[in-house]
Amino acid sequence: MTIERAGPADAGEILTLQRAAYVTEAQLYGDPFIAPLVESPQGMRAAIEEATVLKAVEDTRIVGAVRGRIAGRSATVGRLVVAPDRQGNGVGTALLAAIERELGPAAEAFDLFTGHLSEGNLRLYRRAGYRETRRERVHDHLTLVHLRKPA
Repeated sequence: MTIERAGPADAGEILTLQRAAYVTEAQLYGDPFIAPLVESPQGMRAAIEEATVLKAVEDTRIVGAVRGRIAGRSATVGRLVVAPDRQGNGVGTALLAAIERELGPAAEAFDLFTGHLSEGNLRLYRRAGYRETRRERVHDHLTLVHLRKPA
């Protein structure tokens, strides 16, 4: 597996991967309209052009992706996705470490969030050194858990 920067030509494949990866989150929260599932192809292309988007590639297949953006002195990490058939094999851990390396020189800390019921995500982030900073109730069915890690 290699991890490299995504380009605009990768937008369609990453969007398809993102939708496949977030179906279980939508089911977990009973909400088929979560942002990663309704993002447009134009939105994905814009993210690739405006943020740092890394992709994990096995042979010619994109099996994971992550986004990051510098905001002030922090790096915001988001949309960490792994193909359902590759989950649990270190792809997410590798992508998280890669985005931290990529953005680390410009950041004092890394910030991210996930849903309160997303135990696998929370375990991954805690193993990587992230600590909960706050919780934010956004819907009756969803509380976001915000986490931070020093750079």
